[in-house]
Amino acid sequence: MRRKLFRIERLILAIVISLPLILLACGDASNTAKTEAKKGTSDTSATINQPVKTILYFGNSLTAGYGLDPSEAFSSLIQHKIDSAKLKYKSINAGVSGETSAGGKGRIDWILKQPVDVFVLELGANDGLRGIPVDETKKNLQEIIDKVKAKYPSAKLVLAGMQIPPNMGQEYSLKFRQIFPDLAKKNNMALVPFLLEGVGGVRELNQPDGIHPTAAGAKIVAENVWTVLQTVL
Repeated sequence: MRRKLFRIERLILAIVISLPLILLACGDASNTAKTEAKKGTSDTSATINQPVKTILYFGNSLTAGYGLDPSEAFSSLIQHKIDSAKLKYKSINAGVSGETSAGGKGRIDWILKQPVDVFVLELGANDGLRGIPVDETKKNLQEIIDKVKAKYPSAKLVLAGMQIPPNMGQEYSLKFRQIFPDLAKKNNMALVPFLLEGVGGVRELNQPDGIHPTAAGAKIVAENVWTVLQTVL
């Protein structure tokens, strides 16, 4: 009987001695959990409160998505990629069918009334198809770029390169093609070498007019732009 009582007394003593250590350990675990929870909340809040930046696509019918549902335009397709990557950017499609470089120069001031963080310039194709002098097209595009840089000096700039068939002569086509790398280099712009790479001249990827991409073609155009744009973002 005495031995049994002695064992019980030892057990109680052991519990009493260990209790503060157990409570201390529980307290540490609770504090750690609270700290981690607070940190997680802080990180989430920082992501939620991060301002959404604007990508403005300024171009002609190729940007507008002529003959396609708005959701099939290359800017909309790129927005899906942006959302999947959880990047804080929204796309604004400022494409107008039939737009020339002169037309773009005429409406750029109005477009720039909204904030712009990334400016994607896609103009010139209609100039080339109409045989407008290369120097005139280049001058108009430069003036558009100058206006963007003056209004939003911190905006990142992307230029979509374009090529045309040799209908106007080989010399004209070569000079037209050179407009884009020249402007990109001069203005420190990211360059999409040829917007319609893999689409231009491919019958099944173009609408009956042979100029505007189908929905399948627009997906390739979106990839061409995204390859360059994602490095900017």
